[in-house]
Amino acid sequence: MATGWNDDGQCDVLGWRNVIAVAAGWRRTLGLLDDGTVRAAGRGSEGQCDVAPWSDVIGVSCGDWHSVALRADGTALAVGVNRRRQCAVEGWHDLAAVAAGYMHTLGLRRDGRVLATGARTTGACDVNNWENIVQLDAGSYHSVAVTAHGTALAAGDNSHGQCGVTRWEGIVAVAAGSTHTLGLRVDGTVLSTGNNADGQCTTNAWTGVQIGR
Repeated sequence: MATGWNDDGQCDVLGWRNVIAVAAGWRRTLGLLDDGTVRAAGRGSEGQCDVAPWSDVIGVSCGDWHSVALRADGTALAVGVNRRRQCAVEGWHDLAAVAAGYMHTLGLRRDGRVLATGARTTGACDVNNWENIVQLDAGSYHSVAVTAHGTALAAGDNSHGQCGVTRWEGIVAVAAGSTHTLGLRVDGTVLSTGNNADGQCTTNAWTGVQIGR
């Protein structure tokens, strides 16, 4: 199911069946089916919905203008706008996860290192020294990750404090928005940092939060 702004048909998912994962981007939605194929709805005029040829996919992520997938063999696929080389994932291998931001893409390798491609001006791709990473996400202009020790790392634009995660501990998952970051702690509470103009960081009362399965 989907709800919200639907000017480009990004909520037209009622006919989708056997969906095991979804990803929502700017003006579009991706659905990963249990047979490893991917469906797309919404704006695709820049090629970001050209996912029909994809197969053996086990994970999907939506950037603003591009779509990225993780294949079962540990490689990545990408379609859409590539002006900043955010779709330049050919040659990536041994991946465990992918994440798409506004103009950059991240790939988490099985050895805990992180690959990045795309716009370099914001610093969101400055992840070469990250190690022991177990989960990551890409915001509009920043990147965040969880280490095997339960700490968090961030790189990129910090104009709203969205990279202020250095003191976080006991983290099991992170999520990056446009200008804010959330961190799920092992006790089910949620930390937040960044722009709170619309209450997006008001998570103090959240308890019992778990990672979706």
